[in-house]
Amino acid sequence: MNSSDAGATRRRRFDELVGVFHQDMYRYAAWLSRDRTVAEDVVQESLLRAWKSLDSLRDAAAAKHWLLTIVRRENARYFERRRLETVDVDNLTPSQEALLAEQPDHELDDMREAIYRLDDDYREPLVLQVLMGYSTNEIGELMGLKQGAVLTRLHRARLKLRENMEDELASGQV
Repeated sequence: MNSSDAGATRRRRFDELVGVFHQDMYRYAAWLSRDRTVAEDVVQESLLRAWKSLDSLRDAAAAKHWLLTIVRRENARYFERRRLETVDVDNLTPSQEALLAEQPDHELDDMREAIYRLDDDYREPLVLQVLMGYSTNEIGELMGLKQGAVLTRLHRARLKLRENMEDELASGQV
């Protein structure tokens, strides 16, 4: 096989992986970063890193785990190297203010906020299981934990989430 055939084969392999798992990568990055724009940046950087190290992926069955691990690490790198810009909402232009006037889905927003308030140790396995469909074994591999630790974190995450939602209901915030 000549170099142009090898390059085409490599490109095709990469395109297949990305086509299958791009949505999962973005969804995971969005939950980790809590920001769509940051998630897009993280996914782009992750795709570059995945392209560069594509030859290290030996088993196609491990591709999803491999890509999400890259996203997780790239998210950490993003926040290590970037100082986030803040916006003064008191000085927004009329067109910028209109963006803040979307019709909110209060129940969904309340649930998201309750999930965001969970410690990372609880939020991440919960998101991986509920949104990404990972098994406890897969979560353990991705996070470097034993299955028992994953089960404990998932149980505690659900308890804390329920407590937070009940507290908000009781206080009339929801």
